[in-house]
Amino acid sequence: GTPDGTDYWSVRRYLSEFLSDPRVIETSPAIWQPILQGVILSTRPQQTGANYARIWDREAGDSPLRVITRRQTADLQRRLGAGVVVDFAMRYGNPSTKSRVEALQQAGCQKILLAPLYPQYSATTTATANDKAFDALRKMRWQPAVRTAPAYFDDPNYVKALGDSIRDGVAALDFEPDVVLTSYHGMPVTYHQKGDPYYCQCQKTTRLTR
Repeated sequence: GTPDGTDYWSVRRYLSEFLSDPRVIETSPAIWQPILQGVILSTRPQQTGANYARIWDREAGDSPLRVITRRQTADLQRRLGAGVVVDFAMRYGNPSTKSRVEALQQAGCQKILLAPLYPQYSATTTATANDKAFDALRKMRWQPAVRTAPAYFDDPNYVKALGDSIRDGVAALDFEPDVVLTSYHGMPVTYHQKGDPYYCQCQKTTRLTR
């Protein structure tokens, strides 16, 4: 997801939606929401907005994530041809998942593949992205048939793409690094202990890439 702008209210709306997701923050809302809506959202939007401003795509006048995702969508549409409709949505922010699922249904799409763009599965990413789509489908009288794409953390094509990218990056340096460090989004240890496979899948991606 991404905010619509770098101003206080755009970032606040985005952070409120993101940090109110029970898949992301499992603390009871009765405890968490007063903290979130009070202290956190009074100060965090300014800091986060300033960071977004540093990377904002000035030429496109939009978030880099939305710009890149739009380009990926257009490229995939060209590759798949006119027989398939390719669209994208943001779990947090715009275009919303609900609006795009409804648009596909109204366009006559009878079969939809949901493809969360997370190589490794986590309840905090893949599951909540699918949840949002299911929420939209739940309110439709005439639902399209839906399936979800699995995690691709060990897919040979994905691993090869990572390896090629690392080789190209290292070749462009004017020195040879001693270590190439892979870095992933973090998650609370308790989520891992509850059975979330994300940590293990990150380990396997790194092992296969190495």
